[in-house]
Amino acid sequence: MPRGDLGIDLGTASFVVYQKGKGIVVYEPSVVTISRKTKSIVAVGEKAKKMLGKTHEDLETIKPMKDGVIADYRIIEAILREFFKRAKKSRFFKPEVVIGVPTKITSVEKRAVFEAALNAGARKVYIVSEPIAAAIGAGIDVTRSEGSMIVDIGGGTTDIAVISLGGIVVGDSIKVAGMAMDEAIVKYVKKKYGLIIGEATAEDVKKSIGKVHPDYEDYEMEIRGRDAVSGLPRTDKINSNDVMEAIKPMINNIVSKIKSILEKTPPELASDIIGNGIVLTGGGALLRGIDKVVEEEIGVRASVAEDPVMCVANGTGVLLSDPNLLMTVAETYER
Repeated sequence: MPRGDLGIDLGTASFVVYQKGKGIVVYEPSVVTISRKTKSIVAVGEKAKKMLGKTHEDLETIKPMKDGVIADYRIIEAILREFFKRAKKSRFFKPEVVIGVPTKITSVEKRAVFEAALNAGARKVYIVSEPIAAAIGAGIDVTRSEGSMIVDIGGGTTDIAVISLGGIVVGDSIKVAGMAMDEAIVKYVKKKYGLIIGEATAEDVKKSIGKVHPDYEDYEMEIRGRDAVSGLPRTDKINSNDVMEAIKPMINNIVSKIKSILEKTPPELASDIIGNGIVLTGGGALLRGIDKVVEEEIGVRASVAEDPVMCVANGTGVLLSDPNLLMTVAETYER
């Protein structure tokens, strides 16, 4: 593939774009502000996120990705066009594009991703399953016969897959991930402290002081919100143990799904996983103690990939440089 082609992770929480020859060129929150009158994009990413809850009636700030899938293809097409524009090398720039999609996406949804990218100006589009892209980005040789297990904890979904010979042998996706944890923290803070906070604050708390295993150090953080009774602004303090308690049901769900996938895994591949361990990727892998919880509950060594947030995008980047591997793990469609 020529220099300049793009690998894209259309995440529920973040958009990440890898450009061949440059590396990561876009890492923005999956948020868009559009004009209600003209339907045009006013802001994308960090700029749009700062507008959440602050726009007037002529503007609407939305998250075009929901639970790992595209909620508004028209908006995604416009966003892809914006990304292509940022990466533009010449007036006639039409990149080949590799896009990561969740495990449980339907063939109709895959086709819609393909059409959106072509309409935005792509020359050719390849679709690859996010767990496979994440595994490649984590440095795993997905073409070998030996089995590997990847757990990709993103913003909208957690994708779990057993990979062998370039494909997913057993896999599933659950709508329990970073955003569900943020919502749980919002509810917990309201119930325990009588304080109403936004999801952006909850996400900040999770990233700054969150933990999921009791052995890890407890930190405290000041939060601002609205008193649930008086309705007036006030501040309070929350600690790491609060976060652990709030998101415990989500962590338990993820562990249960890992167990379920392992129970369906052929014995030979299960034996490989015991030897190779479980690799955790995605933003959720940064939660302090997540690897220790998985290891203790599953009984199999678990490790967090290097730079877990970028694994899917970096995996698409590897595919841009390896046509043989791309043809093995990805699929494309004809118009």
